Amino acid sequence: MTEYLVPYESAESEFEEKRSRFISHVFLVESEAEARARIDEMKKKYYDARHNCWCFVLHDGTVRYGDDGEPQGTAGQPMLNVFQRENVENVVCIVTRYFGGILLGAGGLTRAYAKAAKDALDNAGKARMQPFSVLLLECPYPMFERIKLLIEGHEGKIESSDYGAAVTLTFLLPVQRTADFSAALTELSGGQMSAEEVEQRFLPGARE
Repeated sequence: MTEYLVPYESAESEFEEKRSRFISHVFLVESEAEARARIDEMKKKYYDARHNCWCFVLHDGTVRYGDDGEPQGTAGQPMLNVFQRENVENVVCIVTRYFGGILLGAGGLTRAYAKAAKDALDNAGKARMQPFSVLLLECPYPMFERIKLLIEGHEGKIESSDYGAAVTLTFLLPVQRTADFSAALTELSGGQMSAEEVEQRFLPGARE
């Protein structure tokens, strides 16, 4: 499994250029169908806008963009260039323009749409898709807070907690941190506790 960059979270941004209002959205997607559903969603939300331009890049190599009535090459392509330059994949970006009555010209449009895409991406942040271990751990109640801190200290995330005679934790840990975590857990518990790997998943890591 090869690591690659994706948006850390969904985000939006907005600015005004010569009375035209630009609203941009970025979403993490995993398929063309999901990307097009997001595009349709934004077109419905901003149905009264003059233009809803878009682009998406998928890890499988699929690349698409649309100018939605803007002069060819002034909207979708400049937006797409931002994500290709930043090496971000599995992303869809929609930039909505409410026309303010003043023409921006081809150069002005190109700069505005590129800025809109970059602003939204900056707000979303980037994360690296990487292999995670899904682990199960039975934890005595008195140890719970310390174990929780140990998991967080190794870039882990608790998915669920089942409270019975003890706390059964299901949590995610970057594969490259599992050996360090196991050693720290052994030391903390005096060799009384160990985590069981259930499966591995390919997921976004921490914000970069």
